[in-house]
Amino acid sequence: MDIKVIGVIGAGTMGHGIAQVALQAGFQVLLGDVAKDILEKARSRIAFGLAKGVEKGKFSETQKEEMFKNLTLATTLADFAAADFVIEAVAEDFSIKKDVLGELDRVCRPEVILATNTSSISITKIAATTSRPSRVIGMHFFNPVLLMRLLEIIRGLATEEKTVAVTRQLAERLGKIPVEANDSPGFLANRILIPMINEAIYALMEGVGTAEAIDTVMKLGANHPMGPLALADLVGLDVCLAVLRTLHEGFGDSKYRPCPLLVRMVEAGFLGQKTGRGFYSYEHTRKE
Repeated sequence: MDIKVIGVIGAGTMGHGIAQVALQAGFQVLLGDVAKDILEKARSRIAFGLAKGVEKGKFSETQKEEMFKNLTLATTLADFAAADFVIEAVAEDFSIKKDVLGELDRVCRPEVILATNTSSISITKIAATTSRPSRVIGMHFFNPVLLMRLLEIIRGLATEEKTVAVTRQLAERLGKIPVEANDSPGFLANRILIPMINEAIYALMEGVGTAEAIDTVMKLGANHPMGPLALADLVGLDVCLAVLRTLHEGFGDSKYRPCPLLVRMVEAGFLGQKTGRGFYSYEHTRKE
């Protein structure tokens, strides 16, 4: 496929990061969201990110301006009829994804691949809600998108080989290292990572150690660049909870039961860095 225009649905943390990566790779980008304020904030963050790229010598001021010109904001899914490849990056909620993918299925040309940035929901289940299950695939980007090179590619039961091949090629053009995973709850990364985070939260709840002690043990003892509780704050505690619930429901195994402390924190709105408070406080660094 000759991909020139990439559509990104959802302009939050992941969506605006994916959009910037695509701009830097030379694509035209349609960035859409139902909330105009989120779109404007995404535009500002992308402008800031591209300016940082110039400062670091990654590209010139002229190149930055050309990249920014290739960004188009959209508040309606009808605008995505112009896209050659679409990446959905809305909330980690099946009902929301189902509605968005269903509308994209009606709007986009039949040959266009619809990729979902889900971190745990079944690709097969999502694909079955469309009329093109062979051209639906998972593209699980990692936060922060600009820095993390890994990209999980997940095929559903009906995903055809051509879809996988095109997606791998696109991933490489975006500067990512694609790793394929089969369609199983949590795929590879989150099936391993999120239970570790959950266990760290249990250790905190049970008073085995402080948040600082737990994170220090994993940084110095396991050589992780970031402790599990700080990482949970970065990912978003609501996202961690959503993935755990998918794992718990998908496998029916009690080892995936979300820690009650995690549930309470999400109910309180303490979601991590994006709300200024999680296992640590970020009020002094929170970006509005």
